[in-house]
Amino acid sequence: MDLKGEPEDGVSQPPPALDAFASRSTLHGISHIFSSGRFRVKRCFWLCCFLGSFSFLLYVCVDRVHFYLQYPHVTKLDEVAAPVMIFPAITFCNLNEFRFSRVTRNDLYHAGELLALLNHRYEISDPHMVDESVMEVLKDKANFLNFKPRSFNMLEFYDRAGHDIRDMLLSCRFRGSVCSAEDFKEIFTRYGKCYTFNSGLDNKPLLMTVKGGMGNGLELMLDIQQDEYLPVWGETDETSFEAGIKVQIHSQSEPPFIDQLGFGVAPGFQTFVSCQEQRLTYLPPPWGDCKASAINSDFFDTYSITACRIDCETRYLVENCNCRMVHMPGDAPYCTPEQYKECADPALDFLVEKDNDYCVCETPCNLTRYNKELSFVKIPSKASAKYLAKKFNKSEQYISENILVLDIFFEALNYETIEQKKAYEVAGLLGDIGGQMGLFIGASILTILELFDYLYEVIKHKIYRTLKCQKPHHKNNNDKGVVLSLDDVRRHAPCESLLAPANILPHHPGRGNFEDFTC
Repeated sequence: MDLKGEPEDGVSQPPPALDAFASRSTLHGISHIFSSGRFRVKRCFWLCCFLGSFSFLLYVCVDRVHFYLQYPHVTKLDEVAAPVMIFPAITFCNLNEFRFSRVTRNDLYHAGELLALLNHRYEISDPHMVDESVMEVLKDKANFLNFKPRSFNMLEFYDRAGHDIRDMLLSCRFRGSVCSAEDFKEIFTRYGKCYTFNSGLDNKPLLMTVKGGMGNGLELMLDIQQDEYLPVWGETDETSFEAGIKVQIHSQSEPPFIDQLGFGVAPGFQTFVSCQEQRLTYLPPPWGDCKASAINSDFFDTYSITACRIDCETRYLVENCNCRMVHMPGDAPYCTPEQYKECADPALDFLVEKDNDYCVCETPCNLTRYNKELSFVKIPSKASAKYLAKKFNKSEQYISENILVLDIFFEALNYETIEQKKAYEVAGLLGDIGGQMGLFIGASILTILELFDYLYEVIKHKIYRTLKCQKPHHKNNNDKGVVLSLDDVRRHAPCESLLAPANILPHHPGRGNFEDFTC
């Protein structure tokens, strides 16, 4: 015998009979089905019970597999206290993009039609709709007699004519300490020249907060300079009917998208913004719809919805208008005022329409956002109007129309986590199937291996005997006969019919034992 328990001559041992296998198998019920000592009615009863249990097992297993392939998930909500938290980035823009006093004759010549101040013939569009003092200045700037236009660049125009934070910022405090215009980073958005506090850019460390509540965040007093607002005689993307600022609270890892995600703050009010940080974790497909791969962009290193939108809008404008807007990244040439009016503004308006799916941006798998609660009080009070007017050398009416206070702080020093988790994983699927197998048919993984092992032995023996039947048998002329025992006949018989009684050769003379035969 070799180490595997097979004869050295390679003859395959026949597998045990089915009733013998059933009697020692750990699969419940089959020993009663294949037992030859039981009545036929009992065997049929056990067969029906086994088939019923097996059918119900299959039904439950199919249901569990179908449920697993739906990739269900659950959402876990938790609130975590923190001893210290990173203060978010705060971006704000004046709703007026260009200061009227900074618009030159050359600016008006090139961009007057874009700003709806002049018509295509370089004439003042609606002179009866403007204040007399503004009209005099506008007439002087719109006098192009003997005027020789110079080169014009939209980026330079936005930068020069946009509101300067050194003029707008009247007071700044963070956690009670004085801050200044140098603590703000200049950035361009669709609202023009804007400013970000705590941006983390230029290798500046991120500011932290160790307490919640008012007085432990950022407090700004701003002058929106309504006397510098452009006269509005028509609806354009570069002019605004509103007065105030637009504000966005966002993380340092994503660029501001303030025209879509910002909230407005009006002059004449102190606005309190109580916020709470939310950290969201979504599951990638097939459990969820978040984007797990890195961003494929030439402009941004970290994926976010706003980065994706700005990247998409930039590529769309470059492809369709052969230029980019001032707030867009890249190295394409900036659009001229004519391109703004004829191509860029309409293209960008098309992309932000609700039914347009050109720029479809998936939610990142890890996202930080800030919930906000806003409240307002009137400013200045009658008691403080004269004091503020004297302090800033302005009239009381100017103070009430132009001054606003913005106070942004954490409600409490904690953050909220919203996390998607897999509701049903492979371990749960196997556990359910294993439990149902044990309940209905008393089977386990080892039981399944028993069945496969028995099938393997049966198939191997069948194949061996089939190959034996196909081999030619040569008789040795030197032997008158070969004496084989009954076991030898069974092992060496090339065909099933060899064991049939009619094919057994006569008894060999000289031997009285029926177990020996001559082949």
